[in-house]
Amino acid sequence: MAIRNRQSWMWAEACEMLEQAQRLQRQFFRFGQVVESQPRWEPPVDLVATDHVLEVTVALPGVAPENVRVRIDQGTLNVSALRALSVNERTTSVHRLEIPYGRFERRIALPAGHYQLLDQACVNGCLILRLARY
Repeated sequence: MAIRNRQSWMWAEACEMLEQAQRLQRQFFRFGQVVESQPRWEPPVDLVATDHVLEVTVALPGVAPENVRVRIDQGTLNVSALRALSVNERTTSVHRLEIPYGRFERRIALPAGHYQLLDQACVNGCLILRLARY
């Protein structure tokens, strides 16, 4: 059978691979005690740059903005916090846990340049950071 539209086929294959990767990632999250010393997950990020500003979007569902720590150190952006699991083990039945919880840390290598944090905002469950690039 000949492939009629190679671009659609490639897109479908890429989407299937992403879904498989997400399923594998979810199977490693375990219900139980939160270990404070080591990060348990890494949130996904988007980096979009203009000539003088780098905008970083970090997906942080259920994370209180006041608990997020942002640091720029030697060309690396470090975002960390704790997403608490709001489940009482004695009174709650968990049917599905797909959104990761626990301590997270994401280290993002920044493109070449020197950066300074201009502002940060939490919009629709995403942390949006604007960095000035020199």
